[in-house]
Amino acid sequence: MSEFLGFAWELLAKVVYNVVAVVSSILNLLVFGWVEYFNIFMTYFTTFDLVGKIGAVILFAMLIAVPVLIVAILVHRYRINRCLHRDDTSNKALYREIGRLNKQVLDLMDEKNKLLALKVNAMGGTKQIPYVGASALADDHLPTVGNVVGAATGVPAGEGATAAVVSGNASLALDGEGVKDAAAAMAKATVEAKTLAEEKEIAQANRFPKLSLVDLKYRDWESPVYDDAISLEDFVDSFRAFACSQMKLYYTPEIIRRFVAGMAASKLLILEGISGTGKTSLPYSFSRYLDNPATIVSVQPSFRDRTEVLGYFNEFSKRFNETEFLRAVYEAGLRQDPSMIVLDEMNLARVEYYFAEILSVLEMPSHDEWVLDLVPTQWAADPKGLHDGKLTIPDSLWFIGTANNDDSTFTITDKVYDRAIPIELNERADAFECEPHERVHVTADHLQYLFQKAKVEYVIDDELLQKMHKLDQYLQTRFKLAFGNRIIKQMYDFIPVYVACGGTELGGMDYIIARKVLKKFESMNVSFVRDEMKGLIEYIEKTFGEGGLPDSVMYLQRIQNFY
Repeated sequence: MSEFLGFAWELLAKVVYNVVAVVSSILNLLVFGWVEYFNIFMTYFTTFDLVGKIGAVILFAMLIAVPVLIVAILVHRYRINRCLHRDDTSNKALYREIGRLNKQVLDLMDEKNKLLALKVNAMGGTKQIPYVGASALADDHLPTVGNVVGAATGVPAGEGATAAVVSGNASLALDGEGVKDAAAAMAKATVEAKTLAEEKEIAQANRFPKLSLVDLKYRDWESPVYDDAISLEDFVDSFRAFACSQMKLYYTPEIIRRFVAGMAASKLLILEGISGTGKTSLPYSFSRYLDNPATIVSVQPSFRDRTEVLGYFNEFSKRFNETEFLRAVYEAGLRQDPSMIVLDEMNLARVEYYFAEILSVLEMPSHDEWVLDLVPTQWAADPKGLHDGKLTIPDSLWFIGTANNDDSTFTITDKVYDRAIPIELNERADAFECEPHERVHVTADHLQYLFQKAKVEYVIDDELLQKMHKLDQYLQTRFKLAFGNRIIKQMYDFIPVYVACGGTELGGMDYIIARKVLKKFESMNVSFVRDEMKGLIEYIEKTFGEGGLPDSVMYLQRIQNFY
């Protein structure tokens, strides 16, 4: 043990000696050695010529500058650290003060809202309060629709306008044509004054002003003469000719068949593909062809829930914050022809978040259950299309989404894909010449009749269904992947209409299998899919014949190459 203590003492003593030696050397270098440096300088300085003396002075000045520079850097760093510490202390106090002021502002805003609510309740009713907001604090008399539009004598707006026209022209000698023109002008002025008065009244006294204006628009609306003799194949061909001749847009017959057949299979269609292939222009031109322009809603990345598309009721202003989407849904219920709402760039936000309620409602088996809750109770002045604060999604309405697959978008989940019919547009159709073609007018009921008629006339062949069943069994055995009930139903709706539009049974089944079933491979294990893909392709060609399902085989090969 004594030997170990001797070893430890000698080792630690050597370390301490070296540390002291280093510190002593640094002190001698920077502090205590200057006397020796100066003595050496003076000893040699007297022996140098002029050039040597100048060089000696410069060298000695450089030696002096080194410690001075070190000391200056240390002092500067010390001052910076002191300032930073002081600023950090000041910032903390400032942040506390800002938080206290913010709390005071919120308390004052809450107090203001309570005062406004008390003022509104004290005044009562909405007849003299066109807008229940900050103006409710004013004691001025707020004009009603009657004293804004009507004359000072109490004559209604329409009658006052008429009287003014008559009295202003009573002294004039008019001939027959002049009387007719004056009468026509008087009638027009009366109608315009009445419409303006109604619009003002709706804007002031209604919690759904946009929807009520839609009611006003369709109050005297006359529907066109509808064509109930057109077939689905003619419907597709005439739309292609209309898009070409009237809008200079070109589509292949296959794309239009898939679009129309997709309308028969689902109320939600998703158009995918690269930019510039006509994803937005397809539903836009189709709605123009039906003489009922689609409403295009640009989806924003901030969309989070149903209020982004349906709006919400503002408890303070007592009005419903209506969106264009809501207006389009409501207006579709007042028309007989098919209507469309386009969700442009629908996957800029998560579809399953902001569109969740509508997806669930559309899954209800009975159309009577396609109901959206907007407000809990019904008011007397609410639009006539609302019942107990609820809005029914009309059967004549389709939702069309466009989607790009890039870094700025979200992946559309299987939940959404299962409920929709996806249509890929990855290439532009070649331009062609055709005869001018006008719009057509068909009712949504007639279009649904054509879909049902196709299901009766073009029943899917039993042999083809057996092959589909074999493929289903193969997918279940090898990949734990199956044709769900929803996909089977969509297939029974899609294929007959696809055939009625000029396609083939095998082509329709090929498209559904590729886009609805095989697409699920994209979310499966990469190595497993790659190893089993070749066997699946061989089984498809063996069951359906070589080249029988070209879309499905091409899709599988694309996935195989991608992985």
